[in-house]
Amino acid sequence: MIRQASILFFLLLLSLTCFSQFNQAARQRRDSVRAEYIEEFPDDFSIWPLLKYRSLSFSISDKNQKKPAVVFNPNNDFKLGAGFYLFELSFEVSISVPIAVRDKSIYGESKATDLQINMLTKSFGLDLYYQKYSGFYKDDEGIKIPAGVSYPLRPDIVTRNLGASAFYVWNNGKFSIRSSYNYADRQKKSAGSFILYGTINSFSLAADSAILSANKQTEFGSYTDFSHLRYTTFSLAPGYSYNLVLKRVFFNGTVAIGPAHHWVYYRPETGRGHYDVIFNSSYTVRLATGYSGHRFFTGAGIVIQSRVLKFQDIRIENSTSVFRLVIGYRFREKGFLKRRYFDFLKNS
Repeated sequence: MIRQASILFFLLLLSLTCFSQFNQAARQRRDSVRAEYIEEFPDDFSIWPLLKYRSLSFSISDKNQKKPAVVFNPNNDFKLGAGFYLFELSFEVSISVPIAVRDKSIYGESKATDLQINMLTKSFGLDLYYQKYSGFYKDDEGIKIPAGVSYPLRPDIVTRNLGASAFYVWNNGKFSIRSSYNYADRQKKSAGSFILYGTINSFSLAADSAILSANKQTEFGSYTDFSHLRYTTFSLAPGYSYNLVLKRVFFNGTVAIGPAHHWVYYRPETGRGHYDVIFNSSYTVRLATGYSGHRFFTGAGIVIQSRVLKFQDIRIENSTSVFRLVIGYRFREKGFLKRRYFDFLKNS
């Protein structure tokens, strides 16, 4: 019995040793392949000034989109700020600046609150955001507004957009999505990866009177006289992202589209509210281009997230968009800058 137990114990140790060696060899192969495609900067921190533009808009049309839509846009300012990549975390701060501000007598005045926290790792991304916009101008695609004439203004409309979105990158051994957006890596050879986006989002809009004018209500059909609308969306969207690299110039394109589940509440200008459950779609588009060297980098990118809601006789689409232009530089870490965020967590 002792001999049999000794043999079993020996075989167990042997199998554990072989498994450990296999895992170590596999890890070394993965690291070798990643180093061939992606350059990392573990001993550097980055700083970049930036120009940013964020917007939240929505449109209403007939369900089959056979008639011109009505689009509600804010009159937004650009934001000037700075970004940092420190302790393996990326963050940005910005303030509104009067760059290319559109005439308030024509486009009205908007007030906006935009808060966002995002995290990008080798294989995972997370965005948390809150937006509140008030004051919109109405662009009816069927009516051409002459130059110098004011658009119909709706200072009473208030929208709120709150949510979280996350995505997973499968081919993170050859492909780096953060190389195009926070420049923590540099993609050396062209590569792509399948991705999966997941989103939970709550969007609401409210006004003192019906969102659509009486003639548009008649044109679009029933249930178009609402003054309040709220819907919560859960969606899963498979997609693909690709980095095209020409020496040190890069181009990234990311597209994800999938089904969405909406819990809807809408209330007419007069009368009781209604609840509904609807299945439609959502999509995310990311585009970026720039130059990334060992020290200096620059780039421009845009991210668009959109949710489509069809109920009764109408189609509603709300879209959030972010445009960023950055110029940055990587510096060698010294002293406490060599620490990582988890080092601070350990000491807290």
